[in-house]
Amino acid sequence: MTELLNLVHKAKVYDLAQPYFTGMPHHPVHPPFLYSLSKKHGDYVAAGGASSASEAIALGGHVGTHIDALCHFSCNGKLYGGTEAASVQSYGAGLQKWSVDTITPIFRRGVLLDIAGQEKVDALPVDFVITPEHLDAAARAHGVTIERGDIVLLRTGWARYWNDAARYIADVKGPGPEEAGARWLSSRGAFAAGSDTVAFERVPSRSMPVHVHLLVENGIHIIECLNLEELAAAGVYTFLFVAAPLKIQGGTGSPIRPLALVV
Repeated sequence: MTELLNLVHKAKVYDLAQPYFTGMPHHPVHPPFLYSLSKKHGDYVAAGGASSASEAIALGGHVGTHIDALCHFSCNGKLYGGTEAASVQSYGAGLQKWSVDTITPIFRRGVLLDIAGQEKVDALPVDFVITPEHLDAAARAHGVTIERGDIVLLRTGWARYWNDAARYIADVKGPGPEEAGARWLSSRGAFAAGSDTVAFERVPSRSMPVHVHLLVENGIHIIECLNLEELAAAGVYTFLFVAAPLKIQGGTGSPIRPLALVV
């Protein structure tokens, strides 16, 4: 225990989450983040003058920095593993197979592939497709090899637009991999793939082939709306990735607060 605590105390910690605030970006198929103080200081004053403030919040499971459960997508009515979605879903209970509460806390090797940095731009163009060649080149440039079970994070540079919701969402247009890039990730046995964009894959896309290939066909989680700027600026390409979803029974996704630890 002492050795573990000493390592943690020595580690440099990078926060990979984006902040939540009223008016923050959200994909238009998901509800917005709503916030209000429900009790202000002075609304209730206890003996001795003590008072407290508290808030009410509402948000979707895919709003802000979050992880997709495997049940988030289906194809031809079937979830990952061939389960018929209709047989395990209801409005009240959600999905009873592969829901987000079944994801154990994540302590895995993380790898950053800085595609924007490799292209020598602050942010990739809105229609940029991240190909296997881009992924190979970034891995070589960073001196990393993807290992089975890794968390692979792709930096597009779009985190810089987070405080401008219209620019970040861009009518749901943005850079990312297409199916060939997704197959590059699955062939290396990634546990999860993530990016700093709202949809991970290149959008618009009518069939969302990356989500289908990763979630439905291969059981690989997707993490979206990351902030990878500080990590890239520091030139950190491998790290311990730590995160845990909320235990939302039946949930298709959950907010996370991911951290990168480097000793």
